[in-house]
Order: sequence, then C-alpha cells, then structure tokens
Amino acid sequence: MTDRSDRHLLITGGNGFLGRALAADLYNRGWLVRVTTRQPLSNQKGVESVIVGDMATAIDWSASLMNVDCVIHTAGRAHQTSAAGAQDYQAFRRTNVDATLALAEQAAAAGVRRFIFISSAHVNGGATHGRGFRYDDTPQPNGPYARSKLDAERGLAEIAKRTSLELVVLRPPLIIGLGVKGNLATLYRAVRRGWPLPFATINRNRRDLVSCGTLADLAHVCIDHDQAPGQTFMVSDGRPLSTRALVQSMADEIGVRPNLWPMPKGLLRLALKAAGRGRMASQLTEDLEIDISHTCQRLNWTPPTAAADIER
Repeated sequence: MTDRSDRHLLITGGNGFLGRALAADLYNRGWLVRVTTRQPLSNQKGVESVIVGDMATAIDWSASLMNVDCVIHTAGRAHQTSAAGAQDYQAFRRTNVDATLALAEQAAAAGVRRFIFISSAHVNGGATHGRGFRYDDTPQPNGPYARSKLDAERGLAEIAKRTSLELVVLRPPLIIGLGVKGNLATLYRAVRRGWPLPFATINRNRRDLVSCGTLADLAHVCIDHDQAPGQTFMVSDGRPLSTRALVQSMADEIGVRPNLWPMPKGLLRLALKAAGRGRMASQLTEDLEIDISHTCQRLNWTPPTAAADIER
C-alpha cells in the first residue's frame, strides 16, 4: 500500500464546483489534501486551505506548494459569452495560460513530482461527427476558452521537458452535477422549477458528460500510475446521453418529474441563437462523443459509472 503519511496533494480552485468535489473525494481516499482559494473555505472537513489572490495577477505559490507531491490544477476562467472574441481570449490567457504556467514553474522549483492539469475536451472541437474525440486528434479548439486550455497544455509540456515535473493532462467534456455553473446550471434550475422544456423529441443526439465522481476517480489513478506522465487522457462517464435523457437524469437526481414538450430541432436552434444562446443550442442539439479507449487501456481503468451499470 502506498504510504501517504506525508504526501500532500494541492488542489487549486478549492471553492469551485470541481475543486470542492475533488478535495472531498481524495481526502476520503486517505490523502492529505490542501486547496487554494480566493476566499476562506467553508464546510470542508479535514482539508487544509491556503488563500491566494486572483489568478489573473502574480501569485507567490510557495506556501501552497510546501511538502506537496502532486498538484491537481482545476482553477481557471471558464465562462464566456456567445460573442467571445479577441479581448475575451486575453482575459482567458491571463488566468488559464499565464497563471497556470507560473504555478507549474514554481511547482517544479519546489520539487513537486507530478502536475495534473484539468483541460477540456473542447480543445478537440465543439462537436463530433460519427466518432468520438480521441486523445491524439489534431486540436481544433472551440472558442477562446478552449484555445487558452490548448495553449496552457503546450506551455506545460515545455516546462515538463526541461524540468523533472511529470505532466498529466485530462480533457473532460461538460462536468455534470448539482452545483455546476454555466449553461448546465441554467438547465438544472429549469428542471427543478418545473419549467416547460422543449426537448421531448431531442432524443437522437449523443453527448458524453462526466460526473465529478468519475473525474475524481481518474485523477486518483493518475496521481501515482507509472503510465500517466506525458499523456493526455480523454475522460467521460462512458455513456453518452441524448438531451432528453440528460434532462431525465437531472430530474432523477433532483427528485422531480421533468416538464418536457416537443419542438422541432431546427426551430429550437433558431430560437436559442436568436436569444443569444448559440453555445447552448450546440450543447443541446449536436453530438459530442468522447473516445476513452486510450485512457482505459493505458491505465487499466473503467469509469465507475460504467462499472456500476455492468454490475447492475
């Protein structure tokens, strides 16, 4: 059994949706967990926290990195408008690229062994056509957020080449669960409030998602696995859902009955785009599948959600 008695994990973004979930999961697995936050951390039993400044500004990470064996970097700027452009990219770059690379440089200097970067499947593109995104696909980043994630991946790879820092990149699709932000938060709110949702016939698209539990499980494997360094791993729950099935899954999680009614897909897309929700239109009507075969084979790993389905 691995000795974890003096091995700290540092999780950035400790007050965020993903950061909190990862911290709780890995603490429960026996790790010494430290998180960074911009504000005091609340209700995180057993988790040490260090308050840092805005990642868009220069940060001294030395206190956060003391005695840290592995960094899991979740913090960053995630949301954008449908009209995001050059100015938006610069805002994303300051947080998602410049701050990420500064953290990695300081981590390498502090003797951190491994750096797990939470990137995005949108580095591969915005939609799939006939097959899922693969780890070795030529990147076609979908918007300034995804472009910033790709630039961070490339900068981190350069740091890993000239230092002893071991880099692992995880590319998740949309992360699902209560407490999520962005368009999925809007959808959760609509389901909870019983608003009529025009998705009854949107049941043929295939969209992979990932739960915090699945992502935490893969991160746990990547902390020590000898086949993880230098790799990019696609991750999902392993069971693509249609929009109708996604809404039903959300309703089941909340404990309500969804209020679904039919609308032709083309009309739905036009309505959402007219309302300035072009990205949401894509997320709700197009395919985005993830091929996790490389992840499963190299790490001998299966998404816990898929394993639970098999056991049933």
